[in-house]
Amino acid sequence: MDTASRPRLLLAALAAAGALSACYVVPLDPRTGQPYPPPGLREGGSVTVVTPPAPSAPPQPGVLHVRLYPLNPQANQGGLLNALVVDSHTGRGSFSLAYLGDTLQGEATRVDTSYAAFGRLHNEVLGTNARHFSGRRGIANAYGPKGVNVQCEYLISGPAQGTGVCLFSDGAKYQMHFG
Repeated sequence: MDTASRPRLLLAALAAAGALSACYVVPLDPRTGQPYPPPGLREGGSVTVVTPPAPSAPPQPGVLHVRLYPLNPQANQGGLLNALVVDSHTGRGSFSLAYLGDTLQGEATRVDTSYAAFGRLHNEVLGTNARHFSGRRGIANAYGPKGVNVQCEYLISGPAQGTGVCLFSDGAKYQMHFG
């Protein structure tokens, strides 16, 4: 063997070893072609094969349909509105609606009971009557290219159910109903 072919032979041997490094040998019974039982397994014993669970898919976004009902003369100009909240199950989602020929886009976010500003919009839209908030709290904001924006507060009381209020930058006041 000449000196020039040694590196090639060594490289071929390394490549073969690398290709087989993830393989292992399972002895087969020459009569049946089936693998021999694992060592320590007695005749007549059994082997339990445990299949790992399939990886779970991430939760699919939930879509919540929201109706906004007008509460004042300014809101009457816009009439009944339909909004869409796409919940990504992370505490955040997207919020969109059409208002007076403008498409407003924004986001919705769950907030906890320590969120100090929650209730301000309820007071501005419905008055300062004493009220008790129960359910998962959230806020939503959206903005349109024509310069109109909306701020909302809501409470989710059950699967795809809840209520809230919205205040538009032009003074329109709405009550929200989920579901």
